Amino acid sequence: MDGIMEWILTNGPTYLTRTIGAIVVFWVGRIVANWLSKLAEKGMSRSNMDDTLAGFLASIIRTLLLALVIIAALGTLGVETTSFAAILAAAGLAIGLALQGTLANFASGVMLLLFKPYKVGDLVEVGGILGSVDELQVFNTILTTPDHKQVIMPNSHVTSGPITNLSGKGSLRVDLVAGIGYEDDLKKAKSILQDILASHPKVLAEPAATVNVMELADSSVNFAVRPYAAVADYWDVYFDVTEQIKLRFDEAGISIPYPQQDVHMHQVN
Repeated sequence: MDGIMEWILTNGPTYLTRTIGAIVVFWVGRIVANWLSKLAEKGMSRSNMDDTLAGFLASIIRTLLLALVIIAALGTLGVETTSFAAILAAAGLAIGLALQGTLANFASGVMLLLFKPYKVGDLVEVGGILGSVDELQVFNTILTTPDHKQVIMPNSHVTSGPITNLSGKGSLRVDLVAGIGYEDDLKKAKSILQDILASHPKVLAEPAATVNVMELADSSVNFAVRPYAAVADYWDVYFDVTEQIKLRFDEAGISIPYPQQDVHMHQVN
């Protein structure tokens, strides 16, 4: 008992001082870490960085600073921090190897959020999938396909291939083919096609629509009909113009050739 009391009297003040110092270091360090992480987040937000990315990076900064604060507090307490730091480094390496796919998605997400090859609402083709962008996250891009399916695509798949942004120019060209018979009036048919495009309310004036003879096919003269439409109006223009071509050609007496086959029967006695 006397030995214990003697040890307390001899070493107690030192350990008490270290404990108080460690508590102070941790308390002040945590305040500074929170302040620095919030300051970094505000700075990234002011630089027009995506809010999702800014918040995520700020949380990483805060976690790293807290780790440094804990190591500093342990050092103040008298704990050997060299081995502790080595353990943390080894654990970080093991976690990195285990989550290398996730980290690749994160790195790709950071690139997408920084360089912004597309934004929410754009119609894109990525990873062989065509769809509109519903959400751009740090790890995934969420798409809705034209047949209303939701696709959650890892960002590493997005950046590993070509990214086609169909909304990038604000409009899309609608590619149509209209065929007439060789005996029909070519100039009249071309004039009707031009009038259809000029009178349609959703066909854009710029870029200008074009109507040109594309091919002298086996049974028809084919026109390349090329109107431009806003991305949201693409299918409306496609279907409406196709219908108008049939109706207007019928009114003008212009034929639309279709495959036919003549069968000759020979009677054998």
